[in-house]
Amino acid sequence: MLAAMSAALLLGAPAAGSAQNVDATLKALRARLPQDEVIYFALPDRFDNADPSNDRGGLTGDRLRTGYDPTSKGFYHGGDLTGLMRRLPYIQSLGATAIWVGPVFRNKPVQGAPGQESAGYHGYWITDFNHVDPHLGTDAEFKALVDAAHARGIKVYMDIIVNHTADVIQYRECGACTYRSRADYPYQRRGGVNGPAINAGFAGDDVQTAANFAKLNDPTYAYTPFLAKGDEHAKSPDWLNDIRLYHNRGNTTFENESATMGDFVGLDDLMTENPRVVSGMIDIFGGWIDRFGVDGYRIDTARHVNPEFWQAFVPAMLARAHAKGIPNFHIFGEVSNTNLDPGPQAIHTRVDQFPAVLDFSFREAVLLTVAGTRGTDAFERLFRGDALYEGGADAAQQLPTFISNHDNGRFAYYVRQAFPKASDDEVMRRVMLGNAMLLSLRGVPTVYSGDEQGFTGDGNDQDAREDMFASKVASYNDNRLLGTTTTTATAHFGQDNPLFRQTAALARVRVATPALTRGRQRLRAREEKPGLLAISRFDPVTNAEVLLAFNTGATPIERLIEVEPGAASARVLAGSGCAAAVAAPGSLRVTLPAFGYAVCALGGTK
Repeated sequence: MLAAMSAALLLGAPAAGSAQNVDATLKALRARLPQDEVIYFALPDRFDNADPSNDRGGLTGDRLRTGYDPTSKGFYHGGDLTGLMRRLPYIQSLGATAIWVGPVFRNKPVQGAPGQESAGYHGYWITDFNHVDPHLGTDAEFKALVDAAHARGIKVYMDIIVNHTADVIQYRECGACTYRSRADYPYQRRGGVNGPAINAGFAGDDVQTAANFAKLNDPTYAYTPFLAKGDEHAKSPDWLNDIRLYHNRGNTTFENESATMGDFVGLDDLMTENPRVVSGMIDIFGGWIDRFGVDGYRIDTARHVNPEFWQAFVPAMLARAHAKGIPNFHIFGEVSNTNLDPGPQAIHTRVDQFPAVLDFSFREAVLLTVAGTRGTDAFERLFRGDALYEGGADAAQQLPTFISNHDNGRFAYYVRQAFPKASDDEVMRRVMLGNAMLLSLRGVPTVYSGDEQGFTGDGNDQDAREDMFASKVASYNDNRLLGTTTTTATAHFGQDNPLFRQTAALARVRVATPALTRGRQRLRAREEKPGLLAISRFDPVTNAEVLLAFNTGATPIERLIEVEPGAASARVLAGSGCAAAVAAPGSLRVTLPAFGYAVCALGGTK
């Protein structure tokens, strides 16, 4: 009953209503579990520009001062929070029930070596952790966005960063400095093992007490860090300006010791072992929960922070949210992983105590099979790994899944790379098959803005961050989109693209079908070549079965698939191909076209 009520509120919630209706909507929203959602991810700067007056963030000068250049893929384009808010009806029409909003904090407008500058339009170069970047709007406008989303039954997840700040600290010895290890440059010697003694009595960063870190007064053990004149108070809160609270060991190689102690491509790496940093970050992000009532945090660069930090931070955020009346606060960490085996990401749910992580392994499985030629047995390998997460298969239901994002590129791009001779029709069918997997298999489906409009991108990072409003970036506007003859030079908020219609239909089926949100999975069929993948999902209350069948091959298939013996009939919820009645007890015939799929609800004997 609760699932049905929640679905009704999500799919038909008015833009505004009486206080009583808003309260009821918010109550139903708070009751939903993380796995009940369909997430829509958007970078505010690239979504919609409703207020051109904030395009330059209140700054004056050229693009290297303001960060604003709508013709460059690496600078601000003008999108803002008011634009995101005015497009809530569009997002709701797509069937999304939660919005993951790219970082909104005040950023360093521009950084980078001469000739290599780019802007903080993406939100990951923070200088002020307590306030909204003026390029995106104001704190009040963010609050208005959260309230407006809640009035529609839509949750808001913030993208947050604790690993690093903007690049403000400099080193006297070099610019892009290489990483210097603790063994070669110990804390108790300046500039190497043969240097003069410093930081007497410091017992190392494994002794994570305030008394121990009080003895770490000299930060010149590896390099000589300093703040340029005028940058002494560049960051907020002011404690972030204390150089001693950073590792100051040079750029990470993303491996071994440097993975948690090195500067992330020059960004100032916080010493998250220090209790002052732990308490400071808990204060900062607990404050966003208190002030704005957000519903969850996506945490950037989670694997680049020591586990002890997360063991303190995550429970503190969940407690803060609970005190605010948010019992199902969703926390998921970014643990970048290119392995089909989920072990490298699952360990962070056990050791770091993350409730969930972004499921990069799911993306890898879809890439290998739908944007590749791997057999569908890849999914057996993927889902067997669910046991590795803290809480096992139940916990795996909370993992946000994705096939495209702002860092790793768009799924359509990888389909075209893998099959350069494929027609647009084949590319479209492969992309639709990927969408069907995303929106029906276990996990929390996360749709990257623009995918529903046929955006294809040119690669990863900046090449996959196209504007939803009319773009002025030449390298975006020359892309061949799917399902439309238009280009990104035109705003894309219509609902006629086949990918929009498919996503909306699948999202509504998912939200209305508890087997697809909270149901356990059972593998029915897989192959060591492109072809059939079949999985049953079961309603957690009634145990009603929903059969998912996918064809990753380029030729049609007709197969008998095992189902529960009590099933007598099948009703197609999405796609096509399930027979109306079983062929025999425990066996259902499925016919799928090339790259086809079927989502079918099974019924018993009347």
